[in-house]
Order: sequence, then C-alpha cells, then structure tokens
Amino acid sequence: MPSVLLDKNIPWDVRRHLAGHTVRTTEDEGWSDLSNGDLLSAAEQAGFEVMLTADQRTCYQQNLTGRRLALIVLSSPAWPIVKDCIPAIEAAVDAATPGSYHEVRLPRPVLRRRPRGP
Repeated sequence: MPSVLLDKNIPWDVRRHLAGHTVRTTEDEGWSDLSNGDLLSAAEQAGFEVMLTADQRTCYQQNLTGRRLALIVLSSPAWPIVKDCIPAIEAAVDAATPGSYHEVRLPRPVLRRRPRGP
C-alpha cells in the first residue's frame, strides 16, 4: 500500500478512510509553507508515493515526468462532498503509479437559493 501525503487543502478526515496506507499531512511533516515544486520534491525525498491535493493548478505548474510521486487532485476540498466520494479516492490512491496524475471529479455542491426579500 502506498504512503500518502495529504496537502494542507485536503480535509484531515480523509486520513482515517485510507485504511492500510501510511497517511501523513503536510503539517505533520512541517511542510505547510512549501511551494508546490518544493513540496513535491520534499515528499519524494521522504519516500511518499502519492500526494493528494485539491490544488488544480499543480498539474499545470509542475512537470511530473521522471517523478516517483503520483499526484491525485480532488476537484473539491469540501468535506461534505469528499466524504461521499471516499471509495473513488481510495481507488485512485490504489491505482496510482510513479509520476502519474489523476483527477478525482467530485460532484458540485448543491447551491441553495436564498428566498427573495419583500
């Protein structure tokens, strides 16, 4: 089972749903202030195999060619949405290969309209 790093924008509750994986957060590692490129390098050097983030710009800002770290991007970091999609996230983590990129498309939140005033 791959070791997984949760970026600071991923709800911590995801950790308990990735049973069988070693899961740490950027805060656990003291990497909360690292930029994306430095964070990916630090994660690789520490032996992480998968990084889970909700930063959708990462794939455009970083070249994953030659990296040992797989990147999985969630389309939303909102826990009410994420918790309902844990099986898809687990499947993406389990299928990750070195240097791969996978986006887990989560449903959009339901927007509630406010009643019109008088």
